[in-house]
Amino acid sequence: MAAAGSDLDDLVTRARDGSARAVAQLISLVEDGSPRVRDLAAALAPHTGHAVVVGLTGSPGVGKSTTTSALVSALRADDRRVGVLAVDPSSPFSGGALLGDRVRMSEHATDPGVFIRSMATRGHLGGLAAAAPQALRVLDAAGCDVVLVETVGVGQSEVEVVALADTTVVLLAPGMGDGIQAAKAGVLEIADVFCVNKADREGADATVRELQNAMSMARRESGPGWRTPVVRTVASAGQGVDELMAAVDAHRAWMVEHGRGDEGRRRRARAEIEAIALADLRAQLRAVSGSAALDALAGEVAGGELDPFAAADRLREAAVDDG
Repeated sequence: MAAAGSDLDDLVTRARDGSARAVAQLISLVEDGSPRVRDLAAALAPHTGHAVVVGLTGSPGVGKSTTTSALVSALRADDRRVGVLAVDPSSPFSGGALLGDRVRMSEHATDPGVFIRSMATRGHLGGLAAAAPQALRVLDAAGCDVVLVETVGVGQSEVEVVALADTTVVLLAPGMGDGIQAAKAGVLEIADVFCVNKADREGADATVRELQNAMSMARRESGPGWRTPVVRTVASAGQGVDELMAAVDAHRAWMVEHGRGDEGRRRRARAEIEAIALADLRAQLRAVSGSAALDALAGEVAGGELDPFAAADRLREAAVDDG
């Protein structure tokens, strides 16, 4: 969809008025890498900075989508407007998202206070889609009180969500080996709240104990003052969901009380600025690489005439000169 000038302003206005169609169109602009994204970001900026972002991550099979859906129900019962970004793995054939999360959350499809969007990773590593930060801005500007970001579930490497979230919930399930992994660096060390889902299964008590033991060794992102809780849920039956939501709210309250209320927002802004700058730099380097410059430098390095660091310096200089 081509949106220019007043068309873009109209979309932003309608999104702020609660039009799900306008929100969807704006996120599509972001996902498609429209040249209007820069104008869109400028139009959204005055209306952002209000939504609380909650990231949900964990290995495949722990029940992230079911838990997300249950949290939506709890938030709506509290009359909070909710956005959901469910990041799906891209199809290896079409590059599109499988959209399984959207199917599992279909019970909220007719609720005007909920907007659910599945996004494809499109090969982006780290569990999140590259367009997620701008999509978050759209949902924030559209008046969402809380945005739930459910990541793709790729295990230990899935730590990127912490750059987007005010509060990160790491989900585990008994019998999946996650508890043993808690002692290792990686995804389990980013948790502000641990959620042991499917807690009616055998082994739930052991998983909780392993987490509690591991927390005494892990370095916590929130600092020593926040004691990361372990909440048990059976999300499919709605059990423990209120306790999970209370733990998320408690973490947010702790952040505000200790002067860290804007920490997540600043972290998102830093990551966003860096990502945009790196994307521009890559584009400049690709432009230079498309010429004979990179091949010539590669030949010199391969022939021992030049070291790779000096070659990289020359490539950057060429990119700056061309820019």
